[in-house]
Amino acid sequence: MASGNLVHGGAVISCPHGGRALSTAAAGAGAGVRIDGAPVATTADLFTVSGCPHSVDGRPQPCTSVRWTPAAGEDAVRADGVPVLLDTTAAMCFSAGPVPQGPPVVASVQQGQGVSSR
Repeated sequence: MASGNLVHGGAVISCPHGGRALSTAAAGAGAGVRIDGAPVATTADLFTVSGCPHSVDGRPQPCTSVRWTPAAGEDAVRADGVPVLLDTTAAMCFSAGPVPQGPPVVASVQQGQGVSSR
């Protein structure tokens, strides 16, 4: 059973190094579902990271994207048929390489917007 708080356009998401992750909402996917006017994030959305200061051996290796791995099958909570992202959804930040850099930090998701699937 999937449960957690919905991630939406107003959520504050960062990479583990402090870069800011922003959603580029995919056209149509989840567009009809909103929380306080912000669209609910779905697996169709692309998340890009900017301002990541991470470096390895003095060479910049900033996080550039976030990839989410939502629950599959019957456990997936969906909006317009597309799995939504929850603050409990597995995710990983990647460099341009693409090298895994660690999980994102979902710091601000409006409480009280919890969902669960059964």
